[in-house]
Amino acid sequence: MKNGVLFHVTAAVSGVIFGIGLAIARMTDPQKVRDFLDLAAIPDGGWDPSLAFVMGGGVLVGLVGLRLDRLLRKPVAAVSFVRSDRSGIDGRLLLGSAIFGVGWGLSGFCPGPAVADLGLIPQSVFIFVVAMFAASWATGIYLHRRDHDEETAAHAAPG
Repeated sequence: MKNGVLFHVTAAVSGVIFGIGLAIARMTDPQKVRDFLDLAAIPDGGWDPSLAFVMGGGVLVGLVGLRLDRLLRKPVAAVSFVRSDRSGIDGRLLLGSAIFGVGWGLSGFCPGPAVADLGLIPQSVFIFVVAMFAASWATGIYLHRRDHDEETAAHAAPG
C-alpha cells in the first residue's frame, strides 16, 4: 500500500475510533460538557469530572503515539513527521484559548464532538458546525495574510 493511501486509511480508522470513543463516553452530549465546565456546582455535588478522565486518557495515548518519532526514522503512514517551531505561551494562544472557551461554554460543543454529533443530532448541531468551519477558515486566511504581510514588511525594512 502506498504511503498516501495508507495515510488516508489511517486517518479514516483514527476518525472512526475517535467517534466511537466520543459516543461511548457521552462526550457528544452538550449537557455533559456543561456539567464539567460548571465548577460552581462542585460544593453541591453537581459537577461532572468525567470529561477530565476522557481528556486524560487522550493525552496519555497521544503522548505515547507522538513520541514514536524518537524511535522511528519516518512515520508508518506519512511521508515525514510534522514538526513545528511553535511552542510556548504567547498572546495569540491566550486570545485563541479565551475565544475557544467562550464558544465551548456557550454552546457546550467542542469541535470533535460537534462533528460527531452531525450523525446523531444533525438538526441541533449543523448550523454550529458550519459556522465553526467558516469562522476557522476565514480566520486562518486572515492570519496567514497578516503573517505574510508582516514578514514581507520585515524583509523590506532597511536594516
